[in-house]
Amino acid sequence: MGLAAALRGVAKKAIAKFGDEVTYRAISTGAYNTTTGVIAESNTDTTLSALLEEVNAREVNELVQADDRKATIPAASLSSVPSTSDRVLIGGVNHQIIRIETITDGGTTAVTYELFLRT
Repeated sequence: MGLAAALRGVAKKAIAKFGDEVTYRAISTGAYNTTTGVIAESNTDTTLSALLEEVNAREVNELVQADDRKATIPAASLSSVPSTSDRVLIGGVNHQIIRIETITDGGTTAVTYELFLRT
């Protein structure tokens, strides 16, 4: 087992132990319906653990607001890289992903993702 795999495993176990259950909703766009003028969407939900916290004052900028939240999720819990078009459901409340920070092993392997969320 390499360092990257070990770090991913430790992150997943620690967040599972101390985190809260959330639903990560990956949204895929489908075909355009010329009759209705609507682009079809398909959702894939994944239940996982996340460390939830409030955004601190140093993280507030033009994009991130003071009342946003932050969810740290293990990269090993997702089958694909998160996108700002996806959503996170916390206690049934839909949150938009505003910004994504990838925490790596020092190389190219993602260990965790920090998702900045807004209701």
